[in-house]
Amino acid sequence: MTRVRAGRLVALLLTLQQRRRTTAAELAAALEVSERTIYRDVAALQAAGVPLWAEPGPSGGFRLVEGWRTRLDGLTGQEAAALFLGGAPEALAELGLGTVLAAAQAKVLATLPPELRGWAVRIRERFHLDAPGWFHRPEDLPHLATVADAVWQQRRLDVRYRRGGGEVTRLLEPLGLVLKAGVWYVVAGAVQPDGSAVRTFRVSRISAAAARDERFTRPENFDLAAWWARASTEFDRSILRDRVRLRLGPLGLRLLPHLTGTAAALEAIAAAGRPDTAGWRELELAVESEEVALSQLTGLGAEVEVLAPVTLRAALAAVGAAMAHRNAPVPSGDV
Repeated sequence: MTRVRAGRLVALLLTLQQRRRTTAAELAAALEVSERTIYRDVAALQAAGVPLWAEPGPSGGFRLVEGWRTRLDGLTGQEAAALFLGGAPEALAELGLGTVLAAAQAKVLATLPPELRGWAVRIRERFHLDAPGWFHRPEDLPHLATVADAVWQQRRLDVRYRRGGGEVTRLLEPLGLVLKAGVWYVVAGAVQPDGSAVRTFRVSRISAAAARDERFTRPENFDLAAWWARASTEFDRSILRDRVRLRLGPLGLRLLPHLTGTAAALEAIAAAGRPDTAGWRELELAVESEEVALSQLTGLGAEVEVLAPVTLRAALAAVGAAMAHRNAPVPSGDV
């Protein structure tokens, strides 16, 4: 059975459970497949032992035997939440949901038809998501559980937050949690006298947190994923305050997005000049600063030439000279 069909059969089973009676045409529209596919999938569920039958006639359709339900609806709220984060067990442990995931997965596996159960087990055996980077050092997160509970309960949150030269106090209306490369952030409205501005706060910088009894009203149509995508893009652009002019070789062009800001590198390459006979192209790249650009461009080795500013060109030349001196061949007999 293919992965796509396995997922579709589960979706079909849950759709049938939600509706007392439904037609092949309605199911086909809901699952975005042909009616012929629906008939094949219904037959597969019947063969797997699901008590599903068809009522003939103009007002007929498919339905599950009265009173029969999968035990998928026996999941608790925490178990359902754990399944949605099931690809990140480290994140679940930090949220206090580590032991809940195993219970949720056991319930789901117990209710799946044998052929789907086997596929689910094979997926778990063969694929694993490890969210943090290789060199990520786990952060101290004593207040993550408090923040997460305030998110779930829509309760206002008093926090002390470390930034710059010290600590500040803030009253937050926490809208969601984001795990980015092993680092937790809370997206929250920071309550001000003239309104509540939505901002991002790093959870590890919260030195104290206490939820209030009062609840807040979540903004209508607030989409956490969409907000985070916009905020991340705006942040990336906001820190790129300088511009440098470069010549890059073919390999350098391929490596640039991996060593600098990806979006900025792709924009620069898209607007780059025509390649010369050796494939080298001139481009202008937005960077955070000359110091940051120096550390990034060093990784391109001989595939980059800095055209401007001259201070960055001189600094890169000095790094290259130092590397050449440090790695000069050892005279014979000195090894």
